[in-house]
Amino acid sequence: MSPPTLDQFLGEIAGIIKEKNGTQLQAYLIYEPPLPPLYNKIVLEIRQYYPPSSQKALENKCISFIPEYDEGDEGGSRTSFVMFMVKYFAFLRDVDVDNLIETHDLLKALLNQSILALSSSIGVIVLPTVVSLSRALARLAIGLDKRPELIEHLIRRESLVESEATERVTLVESSANVIREAFKKCLSERSGPPSGIDSNGTPEGRRIGIYVMANLCLKLFFHCRKLRSAEQIFGNIYQQSPPLGLFPAAQRVTFLYYLGRYLFANNHFYRAQLALQTAYDQCHAQCISQRHLILIYLTTSNIILGRFPSFRLLQRPEAAGLAEKFQPICTAIATGDLASFRKYMDLDAQNAEWFLRRRILFQLTNRCEILVWRSLARRTFLLSGSQGAVTSQGDVTRKAAPTLSLQDMLTLAILLEKRRHVGENTPKPNGLTNGHSSTQRTHTNAIFVFPKAQTPPPQGADPETPYGYVDTDLADVVDPEPPLLPNMEIIESIIASLIEQGLLHGFISHAQHRFAITGVKEARPVRVGFPCVWDVINARANQEVPGWVKERKAPAFGPGMVVNLSGARPAGAAPG
Repeated sequence: MSPPTLDQFLGEIAGIIKEKNGTQLQAYLIYEPPLPPLYNKIVLEIRQYYPPSSQKALENKCISFIPEYDEGDEGGSRTSFVMFMVKYFAFLRDVDVDNLIETHDLLKALLNQSILALSSSIGVIVLPTVVSLSRALARLAIGLDKRPELIEHLIRRESLVESEATERVTLVESSANVIREAFKKCLSERSGPPSGIDSNGTPEGRRIGIYVMANLCLKLFFHCRKLRSAEQIFGNIYQQSPPLGLFPAAQRVTFLYYLGRYLFANNHFYRAQLALQTAYDQCHAQCISQRHLILIYLTTSNIILGRFPSFRLLQRPEAAGLAEKFQPICTAIATGDLASFRKYMDLDAQNAEWFLRRRILFQLTNRCEILVWRSLARRTFLLSGSQGAVTSQGDVTRKAAPTLSLQDMLTLAILLEKRRHVGENTPKPNGLTNGHSSTQRTHTNAIFVFPKAQTPPPQGADPETPYGYVDTDLADVVDPEPPLLPNMEIIESIIASLIEQGLLHGFISHAQHRFAITGVKEARPVRVGFPCVWDVINARANQEVPGWVKERKAPAFGPGMVVNLSGARPAGAAPG
């Protein structure tokens, strides 16, 4: 006796394949709980008629319903889709949603089989189902990664089998690697024109899934911090993808967000702000959380480039809470206040953990300090700089170059450094520095040291034995020396660096310890000697963003290209 509900279901699937309705196929292949009553009935029939030992019989049942179709351009045939349906029914039969690890493995196997079906001539029909399975696998993988107690045995097993020369592949990364195979299938679509765009100006065939699959991969790679794998995604897209503008807005915004994050992590801040600015502009106004996330990295990139957020921008709904994080940094940079800047960017600062969780603390600290020094030099010039005296000798009038005394700048820098260290004897621990001030250099093994001022010695402790060291090998280690104050060599090197970067316009007189501004005519010396940071960077920057396909590219010669030589003349032949 044949299972009636299963037969009816397979008949409807066969009709969907004939109609080439991918959306309806995805709607039919339900796999996430809770299942509708009809699907629960199908599960009971599969368990009754096709237990795990009757896999071949289940395969024959699917073959009897699935219609024949042409083989795909990559060798896929009806067999791949039949095996996918077998995997689907086996998943419904065997899955135990209470066992998340087993569910993840079964879902990954099902997705693997669906990707094989994606290679056949009905790949476009299967694509919506592949996308749905990929999203479910990504959610499950990230959910498991956030519950380490469930995957503790996997971590122990992987640590035992891995060698020192190989890097451990996490559960999230393994899921991303499977989804990446679907991305490759979409990107390598060979049907249609070489540009991948049909007569209506839209991506053709499986290419419509390029950015959906890429965004899922990037989400997982960023979650497990595998930026090298993300780089491969961007490189493949830059070489083979149709223009990004042909795809839906949601896909464009998500892709540009991850591209901006990747460029930011690799210190390409100008390119990062180009991608993030476009993502922010194209993100729907009602997507507050998404715009907030984009705005964090966009604001950080712009601050590093010398552009500060306006008051109007910080009043927008998506900017809630950002003013208190970024405005103190902007104020310290604008005023050249080294003490406030370093105190605010200290690991013991109130917002340090917020910056660290978003991985922007060290970029702000390292890249913005030179801007603080520039503002300090500018402020010193406004306070005590020479504007350039005019002298006359007969009929000749000469104007001396405006200069800045580096000794005055050094005096201000020393004052700010001393102000910064006031009250640092009792730093407030926040779990990041173990109570040691990060504004001064600590011992290499500071994590093994407890602050003596905050931790009283236990009763009965030997008074001659230094208390506070966890390891006895560190008992004789002395406290580090306080940080050195700036000197003239440091000031000159900073000014020289600013000149090299184009942030100052002039030269240094080492003999007189002065910075001279050149090129001053009718303009104010401060405008000539201290050009706008953003204008300098923007004038030098390249607008091209690797990974972002903005327009159609002419096909280049390379492997797999077909060249028509029907009209070619033999070498050395005269023109006809």
